[in-house]
Amino acid sequence: MSERVKSTEKSPAEDVPQPGPANKDAAPKDAVKAAKAGAAVPSLGFVGMLRWAWTQLTSMRTALFLLLLLAVAAVPGSLFPQRPANPSVVTQYIKDHPDYGQLLDSLQLYDVYSSAWFSAIYILLFISLIGCVVPRAIAHYKAMRSQPPRTPKRLSRLPEYGTLVVPADAGIPASDAIEDAAALLKQRGYRVEVRHDDGARPTLGAERGFLKEVGNLVFHTSLIGVLVSVAVGGLFGYSGQRILVEGDTFVNTLVGYDQFTPGTNFESSQLQPYSIQLDKFQATFDRESQGKFGQPIDFTADVTTKENPGAPAKKEVLKVNDPVTLGGTSIYLTGNGYAPVITVRDGNGNVAMQGPVVAKLQGENYYSSVVIKVPDAKPDQLGFVGFFLPTAFVTEQGISFSGDPDLINPQLSLNSYYGDLGLDKGSPQNVFELDVKNLKELNGRNLKAGGITLAPGNTYTLPEGKGSITFEGVKKYVGVDIHHNPGQLSALIFALLAVAGLIVSLYVNRRRVWIRTGTHEDGRTMVEYGLLARGEDHRLAGEAATLRGLLARKWNLDADNTETAPSNSSPAGSPEPKKDQ
Repeated sequence: MSERVKSTEKSPAEDVPQPGPANKDAAPKDAVKAAKAGAAVPSLGFVGMLRWAWTQLTSMRTALFLLLLLAVAAVPGSLFPQRPANPSVVTQYIKDHPDYGQLLDSLQLYDVYSSAWFSAIYILLFISLIGCVVPRAIAHYKAMRSQPPRTPKRLSRLPEYGTLVVPADAGIPASDAIEDAAALLKQRGYRVEVRHDDGARPTLGAERGFLKEVGNLVFHTSLIGVLVSVAVGGLFGYSGQRILVEGDTFVNTLVGYDQFTPGTNFESSQLQPYSIQLDKFQATFDRESQGKFGQPIDFTADVTTKENPGAPAKKEVLKVNDPVTLGGTSIYLTGNGYAPVITVRDGNGNVAMQGPVVAKLQGENYYSSVVIKVPDAKPDQLGFVGFFLPTAFVTEQGISFSGDPDLINPQLSLNSYYGDLGLDKGSPQNVFELDVKNLKELNGRNLKAGGITLAPGNTYTLPEGKGSITFEGVKKYVGVDIHHNPGQLSALIFALLAVAGLIVSLYVNRRRVWIRTGTHEDGRTMVEYGLLARGEDHRLAGEAATLRGLLARKWNLDADNTETAPSNSSPAGSPEPKKDQ
């Protein structure tokens, strides 16, 4: 017998795919893989990349993301002190946190709303909204000028569909019926196009609800307006604070403010030279109720204003939430208190300080702290720290407190110091605080001389021949906030327009109506109608019922018009009339 020798070489036939169930699917798959491997992906290029980036930026998803990002970016402004509001607080914060204070400053976290990264988000959001609104506005304008869509061949496929049959003896042909339907739809605010080109079966297309998209566009356009208004206010607006004692006059200049916060592009030439003088301030306190006895219930400031130095004086009343408007700025009443009138004579007998001293409110019944700095006193500078009580009461332990907010028994209690106040070095200081580190105490409760207690008209002579202090009387003061925001009115208008546009877009529905009429062989006029809404419209069924009722009353038909024609005698191509679905 001869033995068969196994060969390791394949014959040419073995390389050829054999027909079979498995190879039927393998060939197309291999062809797809080969096509993918050989396909060359075209490069976008510079222009294509710009077009892609613009498409991404102007998408509504990007606009919403940027709006959320802007809100998140504003959070650090409430977490860290801001340099435009109070530079000294920022400086102290950096000193107190040397490990990361400078890092936060390099990241512009002390000036968030003027930082490069916040401005970039703001500008991108602005561009994104414009890129969203403009194309939509153009498309909506074209849609408003275009005719309603052509009538579908099968109205029965629409969400709301119904038929009506007009008897032959009514004398209403199909052409008149379609005109009647068009008139009714126009009365309901539809934009109607009657199409007689269909011959014996005229149709009409009607559409309404364009205000929905108009409201949407108004909403987004108003958001752009709000952004622009806020930007204008931040760039060219300013705000400041000033304390006015009765008889004082504030002139709108930079040196007239106690604290001033300018906008990014503010210039001093923007300040209008108006003036306001506090003539009298009156606080009304509750004197009837038991639980709230002595609580303030009303504040009234009588002021004299001038629009400019040459303008006539005008008497006005400044109240809480009722500002006075001058030179495009609003002046608000924000605080009040008492200002004891003090006269201080130095060791040489000269008047070193004279006038009202603002007392800062600290507790109930207008309990107020008082700080008096007398840098002009000779031979040593003088300082006083204490409190003012409009109605003083003393306990059995000798502790004084204020029993009423009104000026019934005013009292001034002070401790005195002498030495270097530190004002000659030019370092900024808080007017309501006295640094006593480098001062020597003259008067105090724990010293032999004791403290200083004065009633109006009393004078106290300081120990060691340092001078004297006289409590002349008491005046009242008010704190005012001054705001100038050129974008405030426009921001309000755009905000109201945004709300109006949003309401319109939510409550107005976009609807389309098609009606087809035809004449049956027996003379009856067959009418079918269909309604379609763009988006969800839960009131579409009600609109269909209303339309059916109007047509029925127009042609004196029963509300439930169920008459039908024989199926073998209906107009050619016309569906058999049937009830509302």
